[in-house]
Amino acid sequence: MQRLRDPLVVGRVIGDVLDPFTRSVAIRVTYNSREIHNGCELKPSAVVEQPRVEVGGNDMRTFYTLIMVDPDAPSPSDPNLREYVHWMVTDIPATTEATFGKEVICYESPRPSLGIHRFILVLFQQLGRQTVYAPGWRHNFSTREFAEIYNLGSPVATVYFNCQRESGSGRRRMYI
Repeated sequence: MQRLRDPLVVGRVIGDVLDPFTRSVAIRVTYNSREIHNGCELKPSAVVEQPRVEVGGNDMRTFYTLIMVDPDAPSPSDPNLREYVHWMVTDIPATTEATFGKEVICYESPRPSLGIHRFILVLFQQLGRQTVYAPGWRHNFSTREFAEIYNLGSPVATVYFNCQRESGSGRRRMYI
């Protein structure tokens, strides 16, 4: 009997970007009304505008940080810019959307030129409001180190999608 495997492990999100964690908050990410599920494939034309991100939780006095990174920049075979930050929003109140937070790094739409890239949206619970600040650069970011610097602990939720240039035809395989 085949066991189901965690898509975050299969897609190497756990390992390349994050350590194992237990999801404790709901997150819903949609691009043009298409809900994102781990490992789904999107073309750059579908992710031009920032996504709608709905955050769960149960106490509006709790705040979250959302980080979107590409661990495959500039190419999966040579990710020497790993991780590249595409978006960062802090101070998102629980039970709201990312638009209620403070955008500290503006959204940069994914435009991979070589290979299939993973774009990972990670949600962390903050210790309090205005306790997280933007890094000084987008490339060679480390989600793990950032979380450690700001005492964010483990992620509370994450989701990722695959993206390649418009004319690409390869598929990243997921075995479940």
